[in-house]
Amino acid sequence: MKREEYLSWDEYFMGIALLSSQRSKDPSTQVGACIVSDENKILSVGYNGMPRYCSDDEFPWARDGAALDTKYMFVCHAELNAILNYSGGSLAGARIYTTLFPCNECAKAIIQAGIRSVIFLSDKYADSESGRASKRMFEAAGVAYHPYEQTRHTVELKL
Repeated sequence: MKREEYLSWDEYFMGIALLSSQRSKDPSTQVGACIVSDENKILSVGYNGMPRYCSDDEFPWARDGAALDTKYMFVCHAELNAILNYSGGSLAGARIYTTLFPCNECAKAIIQAGIRSVIFLSDKYADSESGRASKRMFEAAGVAYHPYEQTRHTVELKL
């Protein structure tokens, strides 16, 4: 008989997104994303961080202060990084697993890339204008979204 306590596809791909989030150097919010084909093949991953060639040590990580003294003008979000990291052609029909519901800017990129489904772990900014704008665009564009359904499995990584 086969083993029965294996991970579901959703558990596996959200696990990859969570693991990817641990690459983030952001001291307050670590976000990961995993883009998957309709054949359950991982197409790309990403995490929130500074753009390539922009030193993590030279750009700010602060949340408060003047715009150019905070991370918000500089950090590339996990979803956008995952889209930009993909080099295989079209993402049409793919789904994205993300640890945080996409902001309005990432929602635009998801729609433009042809991704058809968003599975998210947290929606802590649901009541923000950005969160509401994302949902409005997803609904208009026919992009399905739903929260990840927590399971009984726990995956622990020991180094």
